[in-house]
Amino acid sequence: MYKLILADDEEDVREGLLGLIDWEGLGYVVLETAENGKEAVELVEKHAPDVVVTDIQMPFMNGLQLSEWIRERYPATKIIILTGYEEFEYAQKAIRLGIDEYILKPFSARELAEILRKVKLQLDEEMAAKENVQLLTEHYRKNLPILQSLFLSSLVSRRLQEAEIHEKCEHYDLDLSGDRYMVSAIRIDSVPARRGLDESEASGKSTTLSLKDTNDTQLQLFAVFNIAEEIASLHPKCRAFIHHDEVVVLSVGEPGSDKPLADQTLRLLDEIRFSVERFLKLSVTIGAGSEVGQLSELSGSYEEAVKALDYRVILGGNKVIWIEDVESRQTDPLSLDEMKEKELVRCLKVGSDQELVHLLEELFKALTDTKASYQDFQVYLLELLTAVIKVAKDIRVDFEKLFGDGAGFLGQFIKFSHADEAKAWFLDICMKLKQSIATDRQSSYNKLVDEAKEYIKAHYGDHDISIAKVCQHLHISTGYFSNIFKKETKTTFVNYLMGVRMDAAQDLLVTTDLKAFEIAERVGFADPNYFSFCFRKKFGISPKEYRIGARSS
Repeated sequence: MYKLILADDEEDVREGLLGLIDWEGLGYVVLETAENGKEAVELVEKHAPDVVVTDIQMPFMNGLQLSEWIRERYPATKIIILTGYEEFEYAQKAIRLGIDEYILKPFSARELAEILRKVKLQLDEEMAAKENVQLLTEHYRKNLPILQSLFLSSLVSRRLQEAEIHEKCEHYDLDLSGDRYMVSAIRIDSVPARRGLDESEASGKSTTLSLKDTNDTQLQLFAVFNIAEEIASLHPKCRAFIHHDEVVVLSVGEPGSDKPLADQTLRLLDEIRFSVERFLKLSVTIGAGSEVGQLSELSGSYEEAVKALDYRVILGGNKVIWIEDVESRQTDPLSLDEMKEKELVRCLKVGSDQELVHLLEELFKALTDTKASYQDFQVYLLELLTAVIKVAKDIRVDFEKLFGDGAGFLGQFIKFSHADEAKAWFLDICMKLKQSIATDRQSSYNKLVDEAKEYIKAHYGDHDISIAKVCQHLHISTGYFSNIFKKETKTTFVNYLMGVRMDAAQDLLVTTDLKAFEIAERVGFADPNYFSFCFRKKFGISPKEYRIGARSS
């Protein structure tokens, strides 16, 4: 069923259309009706309907103004204009506004039903185009291998966040779950230029051109990839893909496996090297990187694999070269990388408590997983503290409140003898800082809303007061202000302004002898009739009836 709102200032027309047309049979549900354009705006904001059926001539806001407002804010909503012959000029203008259909009065229920059927067909077609999941899914599946290969290339090209990697693995239907990972790079050895003709060519006998005799390096690379992929597919979760001018193999260690991943990978790589030489008559050199514990570290393993290939100059080609065989493995100095620091800053400013705890667990796990010296341990803690202090300084946090009297936080490093002690201290400091940031933000929100309320209180009598004017006064964007105002006041700016105006109108009705149109003018209504309409809608009685009732009590 498509949602529909009907707007017409004549009650008998509204009731007649509701009764004469089989809305459900046509595929619609009439949510509500409006008797003027202003009321229709409120209903459109409330329901975001699929279709609006509106008369042109209505009080407070006519059908063309309503249509222009809808087109600007809800471009997907279909609009059907009801118009008389004398308003045909307006109807032509409506078409230029992008009105979907119009129908001339007087019209029969059958004529409107035909228009509604036509609009429904348009909606059905648009819906079908949006929801053609089967076609999109089929197209996606056809391209999935390419997308997977591109994603795997990105894993070895740059360092990605673990959360992003796992999300994309799920998205691309890749199971890379494991406890160890290793990247290897296969490079085709150059073939020496041939001199003269071999014996068969010299004798004039026909020969079959082999792959190594071609100059098509891309064809050779693809042939090597086919062999690598076929062999890799026999090993759980192992993946082969082309990256730049190399074939890359990603090995994944199964959790709980008692077989070292490096041993399995090196045997697999030697099988690939042997098969390429046997079936393609090509020789390849394969560089293998070190094992890493996380997918986000694959780029490091790949860099080591490429570094291992450089040893081909010394060791010769047609070999598998493992970086740990040719270079003494030195532990990388323990340091807080830029990505982790940015993640810490994000967690402090906008993350949840759970995210912050999880990140600190991860950051301090680096201390327990490496055999860092005591000096490295202190430097790492200092890097962490520096990141926290930067955030505290940016928001002007009182250091004594954060670190305690005297702010002798540097002395803490001498006392820490174990990573767990440091972690508990950092967690306490980070939670305090996070709470301080949240409190300051809430205070800023409260101050902003209070300033907006003061401005509204001082200017509600202006006919042209708007959310844009308030935001201009506060020097903020309307989108940002709208979200904050609604969150803090539990109502929209328009409703709040209306409430202030109605409260003021109540007070003037009781305490003055001003006429209704004068009160309307004072509280910001350019149209006295619209003021009376809004007043009756809010309080259920007219301004005059309210004054009589208030003074008689």
